[in-house]
Amino acid sequence: MQKLIEKANTLMEALPYIRRFAGKTFVIKYGGHAMSDERLKASFALDVIMLRSLGINAVIVHGGGPQINGTLKRYGIVSEFVRGMRVTDAETMSVVEMVLVGQVNKEVVGYLNQQGGRAVGLSGKDGTLLLSKKLLQEFTNEDGSVEQVDIGYVGDVVKVNTDLISVLEQGKYIPVIAPVGVGPEGETYNINADLVAGRVAAALNAEKLILLTDTPGVLDGGKKLIPAISVAEMHRLIDEECITGGMIPKVVCCADALRDGVKKAHIIDGRVEHAVLLEIFTDVGIGTEITK
Repeated sequence: MQKLIEKANTLMEALPYIRRFAGKTFVIKYGGHAMSDERLKASFALDVIMLRSLGINAVIVHGGGPQINGTLKRYGIVSEFVRGMRVTDAETMSVVEMVLVGQVNKEVVGYLNQQGGRAVGLSGKDGTLLLSKKLLQEFTNEDGSVEQVDIGYVGDVVKVNTDLISVLEQGKYIPVIAPVGVGPEGETYNINADLVAGRVAAALNAEKLILLTDTPGVLDGGKKLIPAISVAEMHRLIDEECITGGMIPKVVCCADALRDGVKKAHIIDGRVEHAVLLEIFTDVGIGTEITK
């Protein structure tokens, strides 16, 4: 009987959040270990379907770096790197598009539909969803000067055309977006999935941007999880070199989304089963919540 009471208490804890978020939009960046573990794939799919069942509009943006690397290796395509950044030439871009749009996107859609969802796969080319431009990488030289480097078909999002997403949401579908954009002349661009998720969230005026990662969240200097942090505190931790490496672009992406109208951002551990539900529908959560 006690276990049943505990289950009821869990549902009661979730109730105010269910009421608060019904009719709102969550944009979720799906990547990392959660995309490679069969158990976690099913867990993520069920989380998204639960959100949709509760009246929450879930929009998924997925990555696919490991899959791209594996396919390039099988095809014998050797990448050129400039200051550690992969140059995406036309041959590489064709593989990137094939993997992200033709393979990974359809796998994510398939998992959602197998678990009872109604998912539809999209790339940035569909309905000119992600109008893009070439992204020049900036590097700071030892003398302090800033240099811009062209690394090929790597893009930035100029505009998100949300009409197609809105139509799908009205039909209670789950949009699943591959981070491939289209330029004004029809060029194809590979775009960072975190960046796409942030821009899509801002364009939709989303309630939440949620990034699934392979870390517990944002950590302090003692490597302890920070449950909640403001943008100002986040910048202080970057200056103090507590936030470093690959976490910096993720938190900056969240800060940009908050500046552009997203209500809250979350960085959570995708290696935890039902990570999305645990973060959203419990009082404590499991990751880091970032606020303005």
